[in-house]
Amino acid sequence: MSDAPKRFSDFAEETTPLDGDKVKIDVILNREIMVTGFKISSSKYKENSQRCMTLQFEMEEARRVIFTGSSVMIEQVERYKNHIPFLTVIKKVDRYYTLS
Repeated sequence: MSDAPKRFSDFAEETTPLDGDKVKIDVILNREIMVTGFKISSSKYKENSQRCMTLQFEMEEARRVIFTGSSVMIEQVERYKNHIPFLTVIKKVDRYYTLS
């Protein structure tokens, strides 16, 4: 008895692109957002950070994205990714950004 070959669609876990209007992080500081997704990739700007995060969120009933190399925010989102979607506020503390 031979097993039928598997179909790619049976095991592939394709991720959908993160869509939304791009905004600068300073525009949303200290405002509540709902994080709905994220993607971490290699940064084009290696002098600041090795990794870059695309953070997808909803604010004022619109889907948006920001890009950040903030290692603090990247670590927070990776640690709590199982809780997405969640409400948060991005704050700037001295020279870094953090979720609170």
